[in-house]
Amino acid sequence: MLQNMRSAAKYIWIFIFIAFVGGFLLAETSGLLGRAPVTTSTVVATVNGEDIPYMVWANTSAALAQQQEQQIGRGLTLDERAEVDQRAFDQLVNDVLLRQEYEKRGIRVTDQEVIETAQFAPPPQFRENPEFQTDGQFDLAKYRRFLASPAVRQQGILAQLEQYYRTEIPKEKLFTQVAADAYVSDARLWQMYQDRNDSVAVSFISWVPSDVDEFAKQVTDAEIQQYYAAHANEFDRPGRAVLSLVSIPRTPTASDSADALKRAQELRDEIAKGAKFDDVARRASDDTLSGALGGDLGSGGKGRFVKEFEDAAYRLSPGQLSAPVRTPFGWHIIKVDSRKGDTLSLRHILVKIRQSDSTAVKTDRRADELARLAGGALEPAKFDSAAKQMGLLVTQIEVAEGQPARYLNRTAPSVSAWAFGGVHPGESSDLFDNDDMYYLARLDSLQQGGIQPLDAVKNDVRDRVATRKSLDAKMDAAKQAAVAAAASSLEEAAKATGRSVQKAPMFSRVGFVMGMGQLNEAVGASFTLPVGAVSAPVRTNDAIFVIRVDQKVAADRAKFE
Repeated sequence: MLQNMRSAAKYIWIFIFIAFVGGFLLAETSGLLGRAPVTTSTVVATVNGEDIPYMVWANTSAALAQQQEQQIGRGLTLDERAEVDQRAFDQLVNDVLLRQEYEKRGIRVTDQEVIETAQFAPPPQFRENPEFQTDGQFDLAKYRRFLASPAVRQQGILAQLEQYYRTEIPKEKLFTQVAADAYVSDARLWQMYQDRNDSVAVSFISWVPSDVDEFAKQVTDAEIQQYYAAHANEFDRPGRAVLSLVSIPRTPTASDSADALKRAQELRDEIAKGAKFDDVARRASDDTLSGALGGDLGSGGKGRFVKEFEDAAYRLSPGQLSAPVRTPFGWHIIKVDSRKGDTLSLRHILVKIRQSDSTAVKTDRRADELARLAGGALEPAKFDSAAKQMGLLVTQIEVAEGQPARYLNRTAPSVSAWAFGGVHPGESSDLFDNDDMYYLARLDSLQQGGIQPLDAVKNDVRDRVATRKSLDAKMDAAKQAAVAAAASSLEEAAKATGRSVQKAPMFSRVGFVMGMGQLNEAVGASFTLPVGAVSAPVRTNDAIFVIRVDQKVAADRAKFE
């Protein structure tokens, strides 16, 4: 156990450092947040005095976006593009941080190191390529013959490999040094283990602020301002948007389902006549993720898939092909590679049920009409008028900044990124679409992220001040109960105050405790008291507790070792 913990801990610190600095710089210094006009001379981040120009970031983001579009076979949604922008930023910041750390530590890469590493440590994509395998295992001799071939140099592959190793070798050297520097003492590891494995059971009486509404009437504006000034950071919140949406579903007909079934049966027949399942899956499966792996869904037990799929899979013998199986995702051809008990290793080919051309034309015409009536409109009334004219249901949703929009129990791509992308309340989006529907959104209201102004959180502040007042008023009763419990019993003290004794079964320092909470003063006090002892009143942010420790079990040092 100790060795496992040390192995996991020693690589943590540099990654935490890089991630923290990257996120901080994006939030605090980037011109991309709309705080300053963006030009070709804009600096999106400054990392220890080294600037990252806007054009470098933009080109990196464009390259990553193009790569992702090629992988998924379609254009990116606004949400996906925002993620790519963030990934490009993080990558550039990390590159600068790493390069600066290499210089600080004197880490260099020689030509000889590149040559030797290339001979013995190929990149992962080469190891996994069937062209360099023999009987399913990587064949180093095949890989070396490939490196020695004239085509590798002529096609620029050697130059790409050199760049790869000049990037990866210094990382490996740095991580080796960091592993030596970031030593975690046995005492600290033991403490971490105790936090998760020491356990205690307690009984307690609690006083909760159930009368906050009454105390809220007593809170003055001066008290509200004083609390807000001292706790402003507690009101740092993500932006929130309220949107109205309408949609036109791409609903397939019964005929469309029959066409998809026919296609699935044709693929099954092709495999039954000798085609490799893997090849057909890569070429024809609508599940592009598993399709790229030859339809491989991995190995696991029951509960991984929807019922229709799972029932059909467990009826198959290894090597057997299923008939087409209908699920909410479409038609599937399933093949079980192996089975051990309830653990299946299997593959599938998915044929989605899509609208036929004739059905799609009708849907597209309605979508075009919606776009004509309200797409990109600046006047809020145009959205409502279009919905009424076309008989569309208006649904209002709330979206948090950085989170995808959820609409009709599914993700609505691009809506969230559009809402927080600089539009104003009342504006309507252009027409969005996915496999299931066309949809159009209107921004009804927008609350910017960050530390909220007092006016926006005044009621919340009032409740917090009222909670404090309520607990202040209950403290004397809690003190009297603690004295009485120490003199008699917790049960007698509870009875005298008209309260009940609650019990919390065994919990750790980091676990959640029903009725008490998590990682607070009450949980901490439970571990400082001896068995049978009763605490003085313990106050948290939202309750007061008098606690008695009923049982303690210490972490097992032998298991830790």
